[in-house]
Amino acid sequence: MSEAKLITKNAKSNLAFAFACLPKQRRNDMISLYAFCRIVDDLADSPDIPIDEKTEGLQSWKECFSQPPHSSLTKPQQDILEIRDRYQIDNQLFLDLIAGCHSDLQPSRRFAEWQDLKKYTYQVASCVGLISINIFGCQHPDSVKYAVNLGHALQLTNILRDVGEDLSDNLRIYIPENDMIRFQYSERDLVGRVHDGRFIAMMQYISERAEHYYLEAEKSFHQQDAKALRSSEAMRKIYHGILKKMQANNFQVFHQRYTLSKPKKVWLLLTSLAGL
Repeated sequence: MSEAKLITKNAKSNLAFAFACLPKQRRNDMISLYAFCRIVDDLADSPDIPIDEKTEGLQSWKECFSQPPHSSLTKPQQDILEIRDRYQIDNQLFLDLIAGCHSDLQPSRRFAEWQDLKKYTYQVASCVGLISINIFGCQHPDSVKYAVNLGHALQLTNILRDVGEDLSDNLRIYIPENDMIRFQYSERDLVGRVHDGRFIAMMQYISERAEHYYLEAEKSFHQQDAKALRSSEAMRKIYHGILKKMQANNFQVFHQRYTLSKPKKVWLLLTSLAGL
């Protein structure tokens, strides 16, 4: 089994689950893309990697996209450069993604408002979508808007789901300060894992922002690329389902991790394959 396939298999991600919709070559290329995303994300977030090693690792990936290819490139680096060139993908998308991951090396950083967080969600999620639509073979210009909007929606869903886990990881906080101020819910409350009416209202407010981007993604979906976007549609349905599950359960994110059952995921995958 290739390194990329092993990384993808071990991650057990909803994103990787959706790749089953793709033809073999495109599926393999998406597995390589996912492995790249997993590697740089782990360099940013893993508590087991020393900060110097994280910085050096991310710098190596930045140089991979900033300098001519050389013999010391790792196999994942070689693979992702081949994918970039095969599909003629904008090199800046990879650099923006790395920049977003690099910003996570500062766990004490806070986001003042949604526009600040939006830049981050674009880098770490929308850029992945923009790279992916090239691999999927999308042709219609509306698919660019689809990828950007879906990226914001998916990342906001992740942020809401992972509030408790992010607190446990060096007190990472992705909820914008303005959103906390709006509901008179302080960072101290968040660190203390206070789950009350203020918290529920704040989380619902942010989830409505995610709902907006899910809706915008649906509006941007064009039938010309319906077949190419089947795996993206599976991801949209799975993550939107997770968001709905959190909403229905008043965002009990301090004590549980929301997911969908495997049969439910399979059903959503099949409906995406059928174009339903």
